[in-house]
Amino acid sequence: MKKPAQSQPSESHLQSFASNLCTIVTVLFLFTFIFQNFAIPSASMASTLLIGDHVVVDRASLAPSTSWVRLVPYRDVRRGEPIVFYKPLLEPDGTEVILVKRCIGIPGDRIHLRNGIVYLNGVAQNEPQAAKPTTLSYSPYRDDFPSISPDNIPGVTAVWTLDLPTHISGADLVVPADSYFVMGDNRTNSLDGRYWGFVPRKNLIGRPLFIYWSFKTPEDQIDKTSLADEAAFFAHELTHFLTETRWRRTFQPIR
Repeated sequence: MKKPAQSQPSESHLQSFASNLCTIVTVLFLFTFIFQNFAIPSASMASTLLIGDHVVVDRASLAPSTSWVRLVPYRDVRRGEPIVFYKPLLEPDGTEVILVKRCIGIPGDRIHLRNGIVYLNGVAQNEPQAAKPTTLSYSPYRDDFPSISPDNIPGVTAVWTLDLPTHISGADLVVPADSYFVMGDNRTNSLDGRYWGFVPRKNLIGRPLFIYWSFKTPEDQIDKTSLADEAAFFAHELTHFLTETRWRRTFQPIR
C-alpha cells in the first residue's frame, strides 16, 4: 500500500518577511551604490538623449577602485562615451548640478574645433550624432574653439576665462591630468566644457546605460521648480502616461 505523499511545509510568516526584506535590501543596495536613475532636463545631448528621457546610470565601473571590493570591473573613462558628473562649479545659490555630456578628451589629449568639427590629437573626428553649425548659426568662439579669447563671451565663467589660456598649446587645448573635456551632442546648443572647463576625475558619477522611460516634456519644465508646478506636471504624467510616453525609446541603449 502506497504511503500518502507528504505535503511540503509551508513558508512561515517570519521566513516570508525575511525573504521580502532581503529583496528590498538588495534593491536598495543596487540603486544606492551600483545604479542610479537620472532624468534628462535639457536638449544639450539631443538627439542621443531627449528632454524627458529617464536613464539608468552605472555608478560603479567609473568609481575609484578599492582593494576591498574586487567584483566590480573598474575602468577609466573612454573617449567618445557619455558620462554623468557633477558640474565643476556650484550654482550661484550653492547647489550642485548633475550633467550628462560626451567625453571628447582624456588626460593628455590635444583638442581643437574648426567649423564645429572636433580634431583630436590632430585627427578630424567622425561624429554623426553631433549637430554641426550652419552659416546662420556659426559662432567663432564655440565652433572654432579655442581660437579667440573667451572675454565677454556669453555663458563663459569667470574662472574659465582666466584658466583657459594656461591649457592652450599652439592651436590645441591640452587636457590636464585627472581631468576630462566634455561636450554635448547638440553642439550648437550646449553649455559644456567650452564654457566652464574640465571635469575633474573626482566629479564623475557614472555612465548612462539605457533609457528605461521617456516622456514628452517641454523645454521650460526645468525652470518650473515650485511645488505647485511639479505637482501639476506629475498629474500630467499620470493622466497622459500612455499617450505621451515615447515607447520606442524604452530600453534603448545609450551610445
